[in-house]
Amino acid sequence: MKRYIVVYNPRSSRYNDVRAEVLNKLTGLTGCIIGKYEVKPTDVDQNSAKLAKILKNDDLVIAAGGDATGVIAANAILNSGKDATLAVLPYGNFNDLSRTLGTNTLEDILDHSCTIYYPLEILVDGAHYRYATCYVTIGMTAEAVKLYDSPKMRKKLKTAFGRKISSYTNLASWYFKNRHKKQFIPEFKLNDKLQHPKTSDYAAVNGCFMARVMKGGEDYKDAKVFRSKTDRLTSFWRLFKLMFRSILFRTPGSETSGDILEFTKPATVELQAEGESCVLKDVSRIEIRKSKKCLKVIQN
Repeated sequence: MKRYIVVYNPRSSRYNDVRAEVLNKLTGLTGCIIGKYEVKPTDVDQNSAKLAKILKNDDLVIAAGGDATGVIAANAILNSGKDATLAVLPYGNFNDLSRTLGTNTLEDILDHSCTIYYPLEILVDGAHYRYATCYVTIGMTAEAVKLYDSPKMRKKLKTAFGRKISSYTNLASWYFKNRHKKQFIPEFKLNDKLQHPKTSDYAAVNGCFMARVMKGGEDYKDAKVFRSKTDRLTSFWRLFKLMFRSILFRTPGSETSGDILEFTKPATVELQAEGESCVLKDVSRIEIRKSKKCLKVIQN
């Protein structure tokens, strides 16, 4: 009998929509088993580890939430070793993964065929850290993501107007207040090339979208390559140029089969994947590469 495992966050700004449009509709289906996993208020890695333990072969794992919920489900499947399939529904702020896959409603994912998705893998000092589906950033943009964790911001995100406007106006306010306060990435080499001392950001783009408005490509279909870029985004004009190109055309970057960031001294840096950020302390080396494991996903 088919099992559907719904992954959702009961504390999210759109939980009521998830309950009405996903959970209640699935409950009315016959000939299948409906399982639920509530995202705990811990972190991506602990949630994915718990979810991985309950997965079985042939499960359809439905991530009904934002990109953080999607990355929890993706990591759980990849770490479980089970032959499960991922489907993603957009109930978050940016929904980059669901937009990449073209899945918007429950009808888009039920009884549809699956395709293969090649995610990124993040290694820290040689050890596996996390898988990422759409993008990874290190530096200022990764630190800015913490803005969305504040109670004040979460309250604003509970309205449709807040989701569309507050997401960007609050980011802009944070940027102008903080862009010159610190060195966001300590001195480092990228693939053995020493980077400019004012480099504030590194980004690896794998999916079709990044932060909703920035266009990517279809590197998730390729088992070997993705695009990446470093930049000095504390300069407003460099940021403006990047956003202009990314919104109208495509996020700039060079094709790579893998990147290695090596810090001159053990460093503290901020890293984020799909909007979930973390602080890495005393790190000497970060590697971003295509995962040796692939995902089965529903794509509409």
